[in-house]
Amino acid sequence: MQKVAVLIPCYNESKTIEKVVRDFRETLPEAVIYVYDNNSSDGTDRIAREAGAVVRYEREQGKGNVIRRMFREIDAECYIMIDGDDTYPAESAPDMVRDVLELQADMVVGDRLSSTYFEENKRPFHNFGNTIVRKSINFLFRSNIKDIMTGYRAFSFQFVKTFPVLSKGFEIETEMSIHAADKNMRVVNEVIEYRDRPEGSESKLNTYSDGIKVLRTILRLFRIYKPLNFFSILSGTLAAVSVCFFIPVMMTYLKTGLVPNFPTLIVCGFTMLAAILSFFNGMMLQAIHQKNRQDFEMELNQLHFYLQILPEKNEGGAQDSAYANYDN
Repeated sequence: MQKVAVLIPCYNESKTIEKVVRDFRETLPEAVIYVYDNNSSDGTDRIAREAGAVVRYEREQGKGNVIRRMFREIDAECYIMIDGDDTYPAESAPDMVRDVLELQADMVVGDRLSSTYFEENKRPFHNFGNTIVRKSINFLFRSNIKDIMTGYRAFSFQFVKTFPVLSKGFEIETEMSIHAADKNMRVVNEVIEYRDRPEGSESKLNTYSDGIKVLRTILRLFRIYKPLNFFSILSGTLAAVSVCFFIPVMMTYLKTGLVPNFPTLIVCGFTMLAAILSFFNGMMLQAIHQKNRQDFEMELNQLHFYLQILPEKNEGGAQDSAYANYDN
């Protein structure tokens, strides 16, 4: 198993990929640098190969699809993931590697927002969106991740091999952050310098459509990871609506002994029933989620066990995949 692997997902980054690869070869000479080309049409793969990277391909379009393949195929003690657009400094990588290998961090977040991001980034809606997403996730999941959307991260082996990649596009960073927060993994925020894309290099992130996808991902994962909270909010809202419409009917009944608005009364009853069902649904899903968390902890223990015996199995020059041993 490799010590350090640098993972670079790329789509049409011919203007910057050579510099990114060379910077990381100088900064982390012991690392293997992988460029995963995602259907580029500008020769990104050729340039990366000539710069010294190992080039592989993912044909399904989308950053999440690329990361799924990266995480599945590569075994390393520490992973550095970085975009190929030359907006992040390679000089920060050794500190991030140290956080994983020596300080036992599961995920290191390259924090742009605490340094130069708001000055360098020229897209104001991106600034606003990053702030909203960060505050929403930290509030909903009681975490302290400084930069949710950063593409510069480091991971441990156990994070990579136990992270279920569900997103297909740029919302993958949000999914990573929420997974780490929910599974109580150790997250370290490493402040980095950020620089805007060089002239001629265009962002693949669409401010509005991808922003909506990110917000939908937050809502979806809040429902999955915090089902009791989610369905309690839904239940409380339905109960409040039911009570608000029921009060006038009840007041009329107390004054006249008549119920002139039977349809309203019936709807109130069904709405309150929906509120009760929603609450108990949340309780059942919370129990299932708790069992899933227990199973996840057992999976981590198994993974740790196989990592301990891996050196013995690989004696004699065997090149078996670490995760293949884990699966078997």
